Amino acid sequence: MGKHLLTILLTAIIAAGATAVNAQDCGCEQGLCCSRWGFCGTGDDYCGTGCQQGPCNPPPALNNVSVADIVTPRFFNGILDVAEASCEGKNFYSRSAFLEALRPYPQFGRIGSVDDSRREIAAFFGHVTHETGHFCYIEEINGATRDYCDETNRQYPCSPNRGYYGRGPIQLSWNFNYGPAGDNIGFDGLNSPETVATDPVISFKTAVWYWVNFVQPVTNQGFGATIRAINGALECDGGNPTTVQRRIEYYTDYCNQLGVDPGSNLTC
Repeated sequence: MGKHLLTILLTAIIAAGATAVNAQDCGCEQGLCCSRWGFCGTGDDYCGTGCQQGPCNPPPALNNVSVADIVTPRFFNGILDVAEASCEGKNFYSRSAFLEALRPYPQFGRIGSVDDSRREIAAFFGHVTHETGHFCYIEEINGATRDYCDETNRQYPCSPNRGYYGRGPIQLSWNFNYGPAGDNIGFDGLNSPETVATDPVISFKTAVWYWVNFVQPVTNQGFGATIRAINGALECDGGNPTTVQRRIEYYTDYCNQLGVDPGSNLTC
């Protein structure tokens, strides 16, 4: 997950016509929403997805799709079985952990039509397959050698000797993602980021948390928009066309397996 999320945050704070007041504890004035980032304001950036308090937008209606019926053991294991037996993820990632992680996020894969649900699920697992190498990797390769501390973020300051490199199915990265993910899920994301690599349910929860907050809102714009939501300019706009194409290939393969048209706008 690229640092472009910080840009998203800053853009939200200065959104036209919005009042941006630091409100980490959600002490907003009447009529203002407390956004997922802990700032007060109006409009979709504050009252939309992740809104914590205030006149939040009503959540979208959910359909009757059963994600478990779509993500069958055959589908899930068809991804996992591609990984080599020596992969650490073989004994970490499981369908049961994924389904358990969905409990706090009933909106996952259940917005729009049945075909919309199938496309969203195909998109999620397309990205997960790319990020983890078919569930082979739990942590980013050589991640510990990279600096993922945004020292300008005072709401979620980095803890000493902690690495916020990629972990989990969508490779949660950066202190400004570990902090709010931990707050939402219920683990100490800043002081114990390694939990994402040791607890498979929490690991999947971080991926689903990120998905419903940052990716699901753009799934109706096509698969390309989901790539941009995950890795932004690191891959899109010519940043890395090879990895973009690989994600598209996984997505279209899973759409075929789930019997749904992949739709348009596949690239970013």
